[in-house]
Amino acid sequence: MIAFTLPLRFTVPLVLYSLVEMLPRVETRVVLVGEAGKNGALVKALQTVRIMEVPVVKIRGREPGAETGEKLIKSIVNMDINVPCIKTDNVKEFGDGENTEFETVFVLKDFASPDYIYLYKHDNRIVGPPVVLHCATREEPLPFSSRPLYSTTMLNLSLCFTGFRNKEEVKNLVNLVHHMGGTIRKDFSTKVTHLIAYSTHGEKYKLAVCMGTPILTPTWIHKAWEHREDVFHAGDEEFRTEFKVPPFQDCVLSFLGFSDEEKTNMEERTIKHGGSHLEVGDQKCTHMVVEENAVKELPFVPSKRLYVVKQEWFWGTIQMDARAGESMYFYQKMDSPVLKKAVSLLSLNTPNSNRKRRRLRETLAQLTKETEISPFPPPRKRPSAEHSMSMGSLLDISNTPETCKALAEWPFHCTKHSRPLKSSTPAVLKQSARWQVSKELYQTESNYVDILTTVLQLFKVPLEKEGQVGGPILAPEEIKTIFGSIPEIFDVHTRIKADLEELVMDWSEDKSVGDIILKYSKDLVKAYPPFVNFFEMSKETIVRCEKQKPRFHAFLKINQAKPECGRQTLVELLIRPVQRLPSVALLLNDIKKHTACNNPDKITLEKAIESLKEVMTHINEDKRKIEGQKQIFDVVYEVDGCPANLLSSHRSLVHRVETIALGDKPCDRGEHVTLFLFNDCLEIARKRHKVISTFRSPLGQTRPAAQLKHITLMPLSQIRRVLDLQDTEDCRNAFALVVHPPTEQENLLFSFQLTTEDTVKSTWLKMLCRHVANTICKADAEDLIQCTEPDSVQVSTKDMDSTLSKASRVIKKTSKKVTRAFSFTKTPKRVIQRAFMANSTSDDKSPGPSSENMIHVGSSAMHSPSMVNLPSMFERKYHTFSRSTSHLF
Repeated sequence: MIAFTLPLRFTVPLVLYSLVEMLPRVETRVVLVGEAGKNGALVKALQTVRIMEVPVVKIRGREPGAETGEKLIKSIVNMDINVPCIKTDNVKEFGDGENTEFETVFVLKDFASPDYIYLYKHDNRIVGPPVVLHCATREEPLPFSSRPLYSTTMLNLSLCFTGFRNKEEVKNLVNLVHHMGGTIRKDFSTKVTHLIAYSTHGEKYKLAVCMGTPILTPTWIHKAWEHREDVFHAGDEEFRTEFKVPPFQDCVLSFLGFSDEEKTNMEERTIKHGGSHLEVGDQKCTHMVVEENAVKELPFVPSKRLYVVKQEWFWGTIQMDARAGESMYFYQKMDSPVLKKAVSLLSLNTPNSNRKRRRLRETLAQLTKETEISPFPPPRKRPSAEHSMSMGSLLDISNTPETCKALAEWPFHCTKHSRPLKSSTPAVLKQSARWQVSKELYQTESNYVDILTTVLQLFKVPLEKEGQVGGPILAPEEIKTIFGSIPEIFDVHTRIKADLEELVMDWSEDKSVGDIILKYSKDLVKAYPPFVNFFEMSKETIVRCEKQKPRFHAFLKINQAKPECGRQTLVELLIRPVQRLPSVALLLNDIKKHTACNNPDKITLEKAIESLKEVMTHINEDKRKIEGQKQIFDVVYEVDGCPANLLSSHRSLVHRVETIALGDKPCDRGEHVTLFLFNDCLEIARKRHKVISTFRSPLGQTRPAAQLKHITLMPLSQIRRVLDLQDTEDCRNAFALVVHPPTEQENLLFSFQLTTEDTVKSTWLKMLCRHVANTICKADAEDLIQCTEPDSVQVSTKDMDSTLSKASRVIKKTSKKVTRAFSFTKTPKRVIQRAFMANSTSDDKSPGPSSENMIHVGSSAMHSPSMVNLPSMFERKYHTFSRSTSHLF
């Protein structure tokens, strides 16, 4: 097909000069047929069109000695229109098609009239009025076309058809495309601009999807023909958008393994995108979408015609706005993981308690082995010790760089035939608490950088990528609003991570951790406030775009299902920068606590903490959740002896559960324990044995009595594993926490039994693990949970309410009380004096002691303390003062 559009001034090639001179005299003319001659605008337009394209053919004779015969040379030349307008109602007068003296263009309004049929059979040039108007507007010559051309609606478009079975329908569509200036290609290639599809099957459809070629329904052609008189182009995106082939056309979907809410959402989106849905197992289904994380085995053997695909295929189809290839998303049966015991355990009735404790220590070490994130290689052992060293002893070896280096170099000091001596064994160094917390800072920093990398590589970069299938998912302004200064935050923390890694790998106690934070404090001030202050706007933009833009919703669903995200939403990942700085400040405080006073890093750490506080002061304080802070204050008043550092602007109460302690830690077995889960720590408190009466503060405000006693405030980063203990005859509704405080060399086991029926154990454990993962900046929280037998960790709920068990607990408590009563260091003098001061401000009916009596008693208490009466006398006063501290100061 020869191109239609040529420049107004046509330059004849040199090889054609002789051709033009040898042409016979041809008269060019335009004939208006019937209704076209009555159109004044058309007649006026023809007066401005003075040139038309004329086909020229030259016959070149055979040269002497040549084997081939005569040759035809075809070309297009521009010629002036001699007769611009002839009106007629009798086309036979001009349209015999055999008169070589005239080059005639017929302008016809109705391409279905008898005049059109006559002219078409006699091979005449036919155009519609829109072509003339188009050429007049653009000052272009009347184009030459070997087929009748009514309009330029599809000019320069190349179409290909797929999925059609009715040949007459295809023939009609092809004629309409030709009438509007388009071309048809049988095979799909890069030259095809649009694919007209009757279904979503076939190779042409797949190629079009891969190449990003628009796939449209036949309605697009019919609609363009209806608007053939209008001045527009059918290839405009605004016009063709509504004629896209729905991605689920010809698809009947069923959904397996999804929640009712998610299933309803997916069924609605299936209908919205041109498909239909039926229940699982229906013979009419073409696809079965499976939630691969919930379905371990299919309920039936699928037929060969049924596509069993993962949910990523569903969301990928919506994101691309085209049916994705099933071969990449076939569901494959996953073998359920077999939980193996960490070590082989002997019977619990083994008389040797030391052996039982050793086995328990080995079990806890094995359980936490997978969650330990360490930048150091495991220490190497001597070949002779390969089978003599137990699992527990290996994990108890210090992991300091010096030890690792010594152990790594050890085998090279021995010759092949030499026998290592016991005296040559490298010394085992214990890990310092300062090094442990510093390593934890590096580990959380590394996890945090990984999450920022996921946000950028999995979400931001694909959204900004040019040439997306189906067009851009989000506008550039929306992308900027969502991600803000995340790249700047990522850049700063990448450098911090590198410096921390170098420090921890080459550790010594005189190395400065605070210098690293101070080095990047100015960069943190620049990067964080813009993001944190506008986080709510970012969150609202995500929610709005997800509701309004199905492709963005599908994009999020695809990425959230990937392991890098740990099944977290984009909003949940973006909240990490909001939580990171307070978490770093807590770790720096912990490092400072374990830093010697003569260490120069003590002062540097204080400066680093102050620099982080300076960054946080730039963050909009209006973001605080007042209700969450009120809940924390309630906890402080409910728990006697609760640490003051529990009060923090970034901290919020998540959940509260009532339990019974099943072990000797963190309190005695059988104690009623309340667990307060905060977003970054866990407050453990027990029920008071003797509740103190209600007290009145100096301001006259009455507070209820403290029902609980503080045991410990544990950062969630110390939890290495959460054990879901399976229900047995001897153990019901129990769980355990494997913790590793920095001051301890071994793992500790805290075991509990849930007592309230409204708390579902699985829900509670998942909630706990999610916040532990957030604290240590780990994506997948479910890796922290392990289901195990209670016997493997020596936990049992049997006989918790028996008379013997209760009597044993009473004896323990009485023993502790007697020990405290006979302690000479029980009540310092200053505490006694404070109790008298607090008592003097109360509204008791009995008059308080005079100042003389107070001094006398204080003096006598200092020189001759009463072993029994003094503690019982001042017990209530002492606790009253500790509870009213916040009011006094």
